[in-house]
Amino acid sequence: MTAVELSQLLLLYSWFALAALLVFLLLIARFYQRSFQERTHFRWFVLPGILFGMAAVRFAGVDQVAGDILGDLLTAAAGVILIVLSISLVRQMMRGSRPTKTP
Repeated sequence: MTAVELSQLLLLYSWFALAALLVFLLLIARFYQRSFQERTHFRWFVLPGILFGMAAVRFAGVDQVAGDILGDLLTAAAGVILIVLSISLVRQMMRGSRPTKTP
């Protein structure tokens, strides 16, 4: 097994772990929306999973470890979307949990 084949195999396995984490985040956002009736846009958490999956397939199909522009762009776009969604969810969940001053 060459280094490129090993890299492709590990990339595909890591995508499944990442997909599981994204599903967990989606379920947290859905639970929060159902519990507190605040819109969390939990369905948008599917988009980074799709983009990361497309990038993984692209990197697995190319015979190089790095340097594919399309794969890098897909990964970057998925990362930016995931960061924005995660920060938005954390801010929404922490908005009402500020400690109050006791006299």
